[in-house]
Amino acid sequence: VLPFPSQVVYNRVGKCGSRTVVLLLRILSEKHGFNLVTSDIHNKTRLTKNEQMELIKNISTAEQPYLFTRHVHFLNFSRFGGDQPVYINIIRDPVNRFLSNYFFRRFGDWRGEQNHMIRTPSMRQEERYLDINVCILENYPECSNPRLFYIIPYFCGQHPRCREPGEWALERAKLNVNENFLLVGILEELEDVLLLLERFLPHYFKDVLSIYKNPEHRKLGNLTVTVKKTVPSPEAIQILYQRMRYEYEFYYYVKEQFHLLKRKFGLKSHIRKPRPRPEFFIPSPLETEEPMDDEEDDEKWLEDIYKR
Repeated sequence: VLPFPSQVVYNRVGKCGSRTVVLLLRILSEKHGFNLVTSDIHNKTRLTKNEQMELIKNISTAEQPYLFTRHVHFLNFSRFGGDQPVYINIIRDPVNRFLSNYFFRRFGDWRGEQNHMIRTPSMRQEERYLDINVCILENYPECSNPRLFYIIPYFCGQHPRCREPGEWALERAKLNVNENFLLVGILEELEDVLLLLERFLPHYFKDVLSIYKNPEHRKLGNLTVTVKKTVPSPEAIQILYQRMRYEYEFYYYVKEQFHLLKRKFGLKSHIRKPRPRPEFFIPSPLETEEPMDDEEDDEKWLEDIYKR
């Protein structure tokens, strides 16, 4: 048994800075000699019981110390007789996350304007160029519940109710954050997230901030910025707030916990004044249609970079 956490899981939330963090982990794993375990599956976040058992078995038998990363909803290792690993994650403002995903699926990022054609080849032109305000105001499925219920399931888990927008999933997600996650950071304060990761998990994250601030690394990081993003109208933004009421309750809860942790370790917040907390209208009826799968191919892009 190693004298530090030797099993770490980063069940990364889509469009919450995970590309940046995985690129850092590639460098750090070589520098510090830990086993970075990734997955070739990028768009399957919900698993059957057998799939959970198989994945947990594969992760648990990896050479330690390991850090496993994949887009996947929280897995309860102890339920299947495994040792519960240390979990870490990062989330961001829900509306900003949604907008980043909306335009990324359509137009990709600065790594190549044509990447979106490879990622979503079957998307019709009228769908690709669908105005974001029309999508929101006219209740297109992509812009309405529960497809906006995206962050909470990553912390709630694999139970079917974790995919239904409501208090049950929200409270279970909060409970898991408290009991199973060493750190859930806020993307808007990424440098402080990295500082705390270095403090809590030095065998994995020592020197992470200096690597992140390196000009050459920042050039690579800037390539992952989504292109052609536009800001919806105030009316559309308010509707998104309303539809994401549970997501925002969770986001503010995590943010408050993160700030408490920062103060405990003497970190001051040097960030711009946050937008006011949204006042929600009475929510529209919540449907239970399946949320949208994430469509990212992070690892292949990172491998291509390292082959250059």
